[in-house]
Amino acid sequence: MPNKLTWLSLAVPILAGMAGLGLTACKILPTPSAQNGGTAPAFNPDKMVEDIWAAKVIPYLQQKSGPFPEVHALATADPAAAGAKYGNPKKQANSPWTFAVRVEGKIVAANTQSRAATIDVDVDGDGKADARVQIGPAVRGTALRDSLDFIQFNDFTNQIDFAQFGKAFNTYADKMVLSKLPRESLEGSSAKVLGAYTLSSGQDLPLVTPAEAEIGPKP
Repeated sequence: MPNKLTWLSLAVPILAGMAGLGLTACKILPTPSAQNGGTAPAFNPDKMVEDIWAAKVIPYLQQKSGPFPEVHALATADPAAAGAKYGNPKKQANSPWTFAVRVEGKIVAANTQSRAATIDVDVDGDGKADARVQIGPAVRGTALRDSLDFIQFNDFTNQIDFAQFGKAFNTYADKMVLSKLPRESLEGSSAKVLGAYTLSSGQDLPLVTPAEAEIGPKP
């Protein structure tokens, strides 16, 4: 009968062989991604905005927006009520209200020397500016993104992607709309804008980001 040492000498090579088989049969495979040739799509905020602009963004703003005097009066008196009617009630709780708005009136001032160019628009005919409209090419803020109730932060992987998506709206608006606007002798011309603005106490005039904009001839 084999003694204990014999059994141990037989068991060691057998266990070692089994371990070798286990290591050979088990492989760690990388998760498929765009970088390693997998099928996961790369994040492309510019393409995402382009895909929804005409189909969803413009129709939403046209349906949700109100005339600037009405929107701003309600926003000043009751932001939550204005948000429910003209804004995005699904916004993050700690975010300011953003409203869809139509601005129509006369340009009383223009700043086209800066890349963040703007026009000041008088909407009630008193000769004073009521709203400031961004005409690019540099556009500040994320008002267009934030006004849409079908865009939610939780749909994105992280804060960086969400921020890039917001900037992509501004880039597309400049490419399709703002870059085609005239830049010379704007004071006295008419302006018609569909866009959005964020309620903020830190600015002289509401800053509107256009999704559609027209600058007409002087009367």
